[in-house]
Amino acid sequence: MHVWRIVLKRAEALVNIEPRRNGETLQGALSSCSSERGITIAPPHPLYGGSMESPVVKQLAEASRSLDISSLRFDWRGIGGSSGTPSGETADADLDFGAAMDLISKVVSGGIVASGYSFGSLAALRAASHPRVGGLILVAPPAEYLAEHVLRSLGKPVLLISGEYDEIAPPRKLQLLDDGRSIQLNVIKNADHFFGKGLTEIGTEASIWLTGLFQK
Repeated sequence: MHVWRIVLKRAEALVNIEPRRNGETLQGALSSCSSERGITIAPPHPLYGGSMESPVVKQLAEASRSLDISSLRFDWRGIGGSSGTPSGETADADLDFGAAMDLISKVVSGGIVASGYSFGSLAALRAASHPRVGGLILVAPPAEYLAEHVLRSLGKPVLLISGEYDEIAPPRKLQLLDDGRSIQLNVIKNADHFFGKGLTEIGTEASIWLTGLFQK
């Protein structure tokens, strides 16, 4: 019976995410664990098939749950069970990510990691100023939108993950951001932007980093 309760607590449940002003009601998958730590995970671009069913997004959620960290992955407006019309606009992405942050902030009382994959990683980065955000995991962040001074000015730990052959988030450019202290880049061997290879490695790298973050 004791084991059954643990499994139930960590299982994901579909939830409705209440919108911020002028936003849309979103659908998410929430796993509420026993610790007071949480993570919000944003999917890739909604106009190019991005959804919370992305294997990368699900891998991050599973890695978090394995560490007893409550996870919330969600669909952008107009995708899956989320209301509204799909949009690639920055303002809409920020409203959607903010609504997800509002929900996870009610679920846990401790630190929250803002994370995302590709387009979603940029929404996570823009949410870094949220007072509850203690760190960021950015998987395959488009390098052209990352500024070194912005990352360094955050004053928060950042994990960058890129595939060895990723042309959108090329390791050679992201490597320039790795300062050996708060900003860390991990490159997944033989992987490209879509991670047909390297999913397990993403989970491993995220788990190691999350463990170090929450032990501080």
